Amino acid sequence: MPHALASESTPLPPLPSRERVAPALAGVALALAVACGAGELTAGLGYRQHWWGISGGLRTMQWSAMAAIGVFVLAVIAVIAAHRRGSAAAIVTAWVALAVGALTAGPPLYFARQATALPGIHDISTDTENRPQFVAIVPLRQGAPNSLEPGAKVAAQQKAAYPDIVPMRLDLPPARTFDLADRAARKMGWDIVALVPEQGRIEATATTLLFGFKDDVVIRITPEAGGSRVDMRSVSRVGGSDIGANARRIRAFMKELQAQQRAG
Repeated sequence: MPHALASESTPLPPLPSRERVAPALAGVALALAVACGAGELTAGLGYRQHWWGISGGLRTMQWSAMAAIGVFVLAVIAVIAAHRRGSAAAIVTAWVALAVGALTAGPPLYFARQATALPGIHDISTDTENRPQFVAIVPLRQGAPNSLEPGAKVAAQQKAAYPDIVPMRLDLPPARTFDLADRAARKMGWDIVALVPEQGRIEATATTLLFGFKDDVVIRITPEAGGSRVDMRSVSRVGGSDIGANARRIRAFMKELQAQQRAG
């Protein structure tokens, strides 16, 4: 009787083979990588849509990035498993998961490293002793957490972190330089707020891609012996540290201004 019962019992399901594990692992890694990427996008979208404040958005970004690091490791394992035992489809899926994981984890890790390496400042100017002044943008910054009065230590911190942020000198009359600067600012995709040729002043606002942060820009053009001097200031409305964004914006504008000069 015991023998008969044993023969009639339901057999245990077979253990999954390595050929089945590899595709499953690759699929899970890809799904999780996409989910982490969606979490990072949601962090910015939620801030733009006022679902949460800046702290909530940054926390969502941080959690998604930390999860993406784990997913990247899982994707590496999936790639190894797929190459050893998986099918061609599993290999492709594993490599896609690895790429998505790297793209998801990489930028937040880079900016986290920048945040620790750079000073916590958000007001960058080519002239730290006589900064270009905002006029038309001042009312637009009402209620912004960051003021337009930098602290006493900001100039020294900027010079130590960004020694290359200096004025540009062009062998052109101020009027011509102003026209080139206007074209360069528009090429940058900024929202032009004010153009005042008689004062050599251009004011504009740049909006960041993901979170939609507003950073304000003022360009000042003054006559100098034999040509013109171009100064620029870029100031974030929110955030104690800009993680180098304003310095990068000034560099990009100066490069575009040189391109406009060469183009004539």
